[in-house]
Amino acid sequence: MSAWKVWLFVAMVACTPAGPLWSAEGAPDEKAMQEIHEVVKQLQARYEKTKDLQADFTQKTRIEGFERPVTSSGKVYIKKPGRLRWDYLDPANEQIYVNHDDVKVYVPEHKQVLIGKLTHMAASQAPLELLQGAAKLEESFDVSPATGKERGVGGIRLLSLVPKGRELDSSRHVQRIVVEVFPKTYFIRTVWLHEISGNVATFEFSSLKPNLGLGEEVFEFKTPADVEVVKAPVLN
Repeated sequence: MSAWKVWLFVAMVACTPAGPLWSAEGAPDEKAMQEIHEVVKQLQARYEKTKDLQADFTQKTRIEGFERPVTSSGKVYIKKPGRLRWDYLDPANEQIYVNHDDVKVYVPEHKQVLIGKLTHMAASQAPLELLQGAAKLEESFDVSPATGKERGVGGIRLLSLVPKGRELDSSRHVQRIVVEVFPKTYFIRTVWLHEISGNVATFEFSSLKPNLGLGEEVFEFKTPADVEVVKAPVLN
């Protein structure tokens, strides 16, 4: 369950356009858009200076029809360009490795590793682009102020992200992505994935450590001899 939820985060995106924040007169709220552009500017500047990043994460997934959310936690490692490692540590041990278009999902308990390609399994790599730098956010996404809970910690507006150039089709799973940043540092603090089904997955990051000089060995996975290798399904 947990691995496939983060799989949506790093691979599967197909979003319904989220509209801008409108005033009572029906015109775009220019002040809100100015604030959003400033957040994007600061966010991009921060990630342009970040070569690698290590952080803890907590994930809560609210599933439509279930009273309690599914909760898990672990660590994430990111390295430019195109490298990501996502380790679930609680309640179960699972590891996800991304190397540009190659993905491996390792579940030690099942002695199984799932291998596949992002481009074969999803229509877009936009969430991966978000995690790996956000250096060109407005080139990859249509950005607008999030509606509802409009501000995060420190009074900073939340970003609503819609990947550009995505037409509506039956393979879509995610409705929109909402992002909260840390005050002062402008690193990503929280990401909400709103699915068309009504499910909402929340990823909250803490203990961020940028530019540690993470080596390639952190992102390399060597398949143990007793582990079964399974090819991931291809999505149409």
